[in-house]
Amino acid sequence: MSFAPPRSIADVAEVECLRGARADASRTPDLLIEIPHGADERRHYDRLRGRLRGDLPADLHLFFHLNTDVGAWAYGRATAQALLVAAPERSVLLLRSLIPRTFVDCNRPGDYRGGPLDAGALTPGIPSYVRDEADLVLLHELHAAYVAVAERAYERICGAGGLALIPHTYGPRSLGIDAVDDRIVEKLRWACEGERHDSWPLRAEIDLLTRDGEGKLWAPDGAEEALIEGFSRVGMKAVANDTYHLHPSSLGWRWATQWPGRTLSLEIRRDLLVPAWTPFEEMRATDAACERVAGVLAPVLAQKLAPGTPTATR
Repeated sequence: MSFAPPRSIADVAEVECLRGARADASRTPDLLIEIPHGADERRHYDRLRGRLRGDLPADLHLFFHLNTDVGAWAYGRATAQALLVAAPERSVLLLRSLIPRTFVDCNRPGDYRGGPLDAGALTPGIPSYVRDEADLVLLHELHAAYVAVAERAYERICGAGGLALIPHTYGPRSLGIDAVDDRIVEKLRWACEGERHDSWPLRAEIDLLTRDGEGKLWAPDGAEEALIEGFSRVGMKAVANDTYHLHPSSLGWRWATQWPGRTLSLEIRRDLLVPAWTPFEEMRATDAACERVAGVLAPVLAQKLAPGTPTATR
């Protein structure tokens, strides 16, 4: 029985299957690349904002631009392409959320309420500034639809012995924001004002999210060392579990613990991917920056995939 990929859902999930020149089209892809924060274009924000009827903070699009994972989809797809050039017998399934995390986060359980960010909690599944009951129902429905697609993708690929890459990006500095609430735009404007922006702590260029808070490794064995060395060779400094780690309130942690040794998450600083860091405007990653990252990720993923034939059909 041939592999049938999950279907794309308009404004929820984009699904794409890429196969190498010698790949068997009937087989399950070897690698899943899931981008839960893939809604990184203003049109994604505008489409969902237009469906919400409740009052929301003024200029909320500024939060969207600063907080969305600019470049995650771009370098994730570049990694898939690089892998298929190096290993043309392989195939990759790409899954991109089209739901802006400004309204509901597809890397959180939908009912996660969040907590103090300066105490190690994560941002909520749905921010507290969303109060309209109809809006909440819609956002929970969209979130559930995306997670159902992701669940199926992980089951099909990781369950057949494949791997999953979960690309993220983050802002260059930790801005000292204590909570995402009705004042989020006001807080961000203050944090980014003039010289204050550059006074905040600078984050690592690349942070590998490979372990939980207790230090237990969930990523493929040896991936940390291989990636730290590989990024160093191209002039990029990678660390592991510095700004973040695999947090039990994230779906990345859920996938990692459900499929031990088969998933790899990472954060890359957005300012290293875009021509200029303009936090309150739409940004696009450059091809050159994405290819640089992909040139490190692809060979490590190829080496960590089980040797021999691609994954079996499921």
